[in-house]
Amino acid sequence: MYDLLFRHVFSHVPAELAHRAGFALIRAAAGPVPFGRLWAAVRGHTDPVLRTQVMGIDFPTPLGLAAGFDKNAVGARALARLGFGYVEIGTVTARQQPGNPRPRLFRLPEDHALINRMGFNNDGAKAVADRLRALRDGPGERVVLGVNIGKSKAATPDEAVDDYVRSATLLGRYADYLVVNVSSPNTPGLRDLQQVSVLEPLLAAVREAMVSTIPARHVPLLVKITNDLASEDIDAVADMALRLGLDGVIATNTTVSRSGLQTPQAVLDGIGAGGLSGRPLSAPGLAVIRRLRERLGTEVPIISVGGIESGQDAYTRIRVGASLVQAYTAFIYQGARWPVTLCQELAALLRADGFERLSDAVGVDAPS
Repeated sequence: MYDLLFRHVFSHVPAELAHRAGFALIRAAAGPVPFGRLWAAVRGHTDPVLRTQVMGIDFPTPLGLAAGFDKNAVGARALARLGFGYVEIGTVTARQQPGNPRPRLFRLPEDHALINRMGFNNDGAKAVADRLRALRDGPGERVVLGVNIGKSKAATPDEAVDDYVRSATLLGRYADYLVVNVSSPNTPGLRDLQQVSVLEPLLAAVREAMVSTIPARHVPLLVKITNDLASEDIDAVADMALRLGLDGVIATNTTVSRSGLQTPQAVLDGIGAGGLSGRPLSAPGLAVIRRLRERLGTEVPIISVGGIESGQDAYTRIRVGASLVQAYTAFIYQGARWPVTLCQELAALLRADGFERLSDAVGVDAPS
């Protein structure tokens, strides 16, 4: 039903309205019991070759839904029932904020891409924390949850560390892993935090806050970067991750580049600023994974996101060094059955090459 509605209805209405309608349909169809159980039964069996353990977390599949789809943690269980092995909610900020003026989400169908300048619209860390507590305490199967946090727009550069720390202390206790997002192009000054001289003390402060507020459990801490970084800056982030003992790196966020697009320039000019996601990120995203894995060795897990549309795309990222993968834009274009289809394709590729466990395939094509 989602697929038919996307092709014949959602694609003809504004992108953000279509997103809200489609997400509401997913929550209605896959969320409540007994509908969620029925959906899971229709979805079928998940091939055990896809199970993997990363950062001490058991993932039923390596495919996650990237941050940005469920900003406010209103449908994580329904999304997991579609076939995602984990769901990353957010980006969440310490303060509630409406985001940028509409329209702020645009389709580029010729490129299988999206441009967004949402601006971290979300209900704020306190409201999302209450929702996550209800999810964790409520009935139903457990969902592997990542929580992605960003800087409130109203927070000054001097307040950035305290702003991230507040979100981490409110949300971290409900997360399987926590992501510090410093790479969205839609919050003024945010990408300046990717400079290692600024980023390192920020991450250290967040980790210290997590240890002090959640002493009984280690919550893995990751940083999310963009492929718009220069090569030497990617290397610097990798070196910092090793120095700090970070639990992982997520690469990459959306890009401000518009090179190589099929969409007419007049259309792009009419859309204006924003972060580009989808198919155009495939080649640069793969290049960043190769560079990170070469710099990090085998010590730090990498989650690859950007331009992943098929089981072959996911398999290629895994073979060059990604332990997990994420997607968002392909889900928008291909519909609710897509997570299952990708996982089936990936399982077939792993088995065809003789792998009995996904983890055995990680990095087999990485630089030696």
